[in-house]
Amino acid sequence: MDMRPMWVFGYGSLIWNPEFPVAEQITARLPGYARTFCMRSIHHRGSPEEPGLVLALDPAPDAACTGVGFRVQDGAEDDTLAALRERELISSAYVERQVELMLDDGRDVQALAYVIDPDHVQYCGGLPLEEQAHIIARAVGGRGPNAQYLYNTAIHLAELGIADSELEWLAARVREIEEPDAR
Repeated sequence: MDMRPMWVFGYGSLIWNPEFPVAEQITARLPGYARTFCMRSIHHRGSPEEPGLVLALDPAPDAACTGVGFRVQDGAEDDTLAALRERELISSAYVERQVELMLDDGRDVQALAYVIDPDHVQYCGGLPLEEQAHIIARAVGGRGPNAQYLYNTAIHLAELGIADSELEWLAARVREIEEPDAR
């Protein structure tokens, strides 16, 4: 398949750590999906003994996820695809999809996105926010503390002007759990 130009949709850590050469980035919306902490992380932000939680695109017909569309630098498509597959498909809980992305400047582009497989054992959609906060506050994985993943994502979404009330609530609640005397 020809992927030129190649676009990638970032809705979590790709926003602040794409790890591929970016030629252009723009705020974008993906209809039909919600950004939620619905995937147990046993590699990057948790362990098999104490799984963390990471964001995934969870199918939701009435929702739309706002994130970032990244156009990959020309000539870097093959390396980018290989790197993304190594990073995102580490446990097969994500499924690689071509999606129709609506860029904020009015363009519609085909983009690569990684969405959760709701039949995968790591899928945990619908956990109460309070339970999510306690899991995130204590989990640590190969890429560091789960809380840092949450904080980085919340900060970068805010910098881009993307409101996400659940992430904002979780970030505040995890801080309270981590620093109980700071209340």
